[in-house]
Amino acid sequence: MVETEPSVTVPKTLPQLVPSSACFRCDVCCRFPEANSFLRPYFTQQEITAAVEHGVAVASFPDRSGSQINLVKNPTVDGYLCPAFDPRTGECGIYEVRPLDCQLYPFALMWDKAQKQVLLGWDTKCPFMREAFSNAITAHAEQVAILLATEAVTETIAANPSLIGRFQDDVVVLKTLPQLTARLTPQRVDSRLRPLTLSDAPHFAQALEQAHVLSPAALAAYAFPYHYIWTSLLPYWWMESHETFFLFAQSPDGWFMPLLPLGPRPLDQAVGEAFMLMQQWNGLSPVSRIENVMGPQKQLLERVGIRCRQKDGDYLYKAEALVALRGDHYKSQRALCNRVERERVIVIEPYRESHRAGCLALHELWVSQKQAGDPDSMGMLLLEDAKAAHVLVFAEHERIGVSGMVAKVEDRIVAYTFGYWLMLRTWCVLLEVVDRSMTGLAQWLFRETCRTAINAGATYINAMDDAGLSGLREAKLAYRPTVLIENCVITGFGK
Repeated sequence: MVETEPSVTVPKTLPQLVPSSACFRCDVCCRFPEANSFLRPYFTQQEITAAVEHGVAVASFPDRSGSQINLVKNPTVDGYLCPAFDPRTGECGIYEVRPLDCQLYPFALMWDKAQKQVLLGWDTKCPFMREAFSNAITAHAEQVAILLATEAVTETIAANPSLIGRFQDDVVVLKTLPQLTARLTPQRVDSRLRPLTLSDAPHFAQALEQAHVLSPAALAAYAFPYHYIWTSLLPYWWMESHETFFLFAQSPDGWFMPLLPLGPRPLDQAVGEAFMLMQQWNGLSPVSRIENVMGPQKQLLERVGIRCRQKDGDYLYKAEALVALRGDHYKSQRALCNRVERERVIVIEPYRESHRAGCLALHELWVSQKQAGDPDSMGMLLLEDAKAAHVLVFAEHERIGVSGMVAKVEDRIVAYTFGYWLMLRTWCVLLEVVDRSMTGLAQWLFRETCRTAINAGATYINAMDDAGLSGLREAKLAYRPTVLIENCVITGFGK
């Protein structure tokens, strides 16, 4: 049986940053000083087939299962050309099916000097990039990073590791790519560890069911989307031991568990094994911990001498109360909703792929508005970390298991929200962004989110925690939560 690569529809998700007019004036791309230049574009098996179908000679590819293309002598000057390039017109003869390697340029994938991290950077050999605005480069890099984190592209690169080049001093490093690093690093701390991918969602759900931890008052962390959206920031790994599911995250400081072990095994035994593993991997580092421990699990563990430290809990509301907003307790929220409805004509739509650019633009506006409000250091870190998660949701919401809606005013997206079902009657609000210049829009969007959730069968709304931010805490308390779900962290076993 011949294995085929995952299909990668890059043109739909990765628009070209450099305009064609700049490319036609350039004399860098598609031209090389040596016949065996390491910068020659790499073609996967699928891309070779497409190139041959569009007229490139089979002999141009030394290995039909994937290889760099053979260059041809430049007929007019010294040097060599890609055989798909026409020097008379300056055009690529296979532009519509050009390989991922070419579509990424002038961004580059490369290993760091120590060969330990996969990096994304931009090539200073491109004249256009030396003059481009840094904000435009950064924004486009975020889109590229999200594409590279999708399962299909990750697996394509894993099957063709030559797509990642060696370190180049003239490439400006923009960010590390932890998911690709995790997938491609041959040496693992423990051979049982597997990178968390979209295909693991059913297994994660089965482990939750076996652990019997879900209830209307469960923490929002007990769901696959809650963790998967952060895989573009940190590598997430999982393993199974004694029919128990262990989820680990690998931070720069070391390994920790963002969730309790899940399975039918006695919890104290599973926690003991988890700390044994983390201490083996982390050594004396204090980073070893287990997060998102709920009240019932805390009580069970404390009976056997395991101490838990309190953290910020999730806010759980009765959905009906948040839709009705009756009584003096909700007077302020009700007035703000009425105000924005008087001043604006707002249209709600389910999120679609065509909304992505508008949501990205709103996110940039929202971040600038938050920064102008002089957030504290924790708030700034959260803003910096969150963008990759938002962009990942825009790109893969359906496959992750979340759904969203956008609000428009005069055909401009002014708000968006995404969430997921924790269980049959509990809807979790995962992301919520509004144009903060529109007074009352945040309150209106939250009410509409609750209304949509009720219509779909929700009884409860989980608005997650307040991340330790005083302003967010005040706003969430003002909605009078039914329960503040207990949340703890275990920082040591037997302590």
